[in-house]
Amino acid sequence: MRKFVRTLLIAVSVVILLLVAWIWSRPERGTTGQISTHFRWLGPNDRIAVDGFDDPKVQGVACHISRAVTGGIKGELGVAEDTSDASIACRQVGPIKFVGELKDGESVFDERRSLLFKSLHVVRFFDRQRNVLVYVTYSDRVLQGSPKNSISSVPVMGWVAP
Repeated sequence: MRKFVRTLLIAVSVVILLLVAWIWSRPERGTTGQISTHFRWLGPNDRIAVDGFDDPKVQGVACHISRAVTGGIKGELGVAEDTSDASIACRQVGPIKFVGELKDGESVFDERRSLLFKSLHVVRFFDRQRNVLVYVTYSDRVLQGSPKNSISSVPVMGWVAP
């Protein structure tokens, strides 16, 4: 019986340490701002977070993504599952220059939306016929994705400095 209790305590300690390490290592995405949407008595409020990011292979394009973030104790610990609601807007902010070969459906942003099973993605397509970059955000789970999505397009044009 003592061996079982000792083994159980070690297993629980390892799980807690892994959870703390995971929470500590979550990357920050350059949060532009946050809006509280639902008051929580314990832990942070539910909110909408707006993050900015740059396309790693396309200079001169900036994107902002807004997404729902679940608060409360589970949200604070990083184990809550956030909803699939997200919106994206991308704009030309300078001369557009391709840094590498563009592949359709290439990932430009990823973020976990739950501890294990759900992720938020932004992928890029290049509509060569119309000379437009198209960015799509969506979320998926291991077994089933969500049809909720958002799209933004950026025409590839010359840039006149303001």
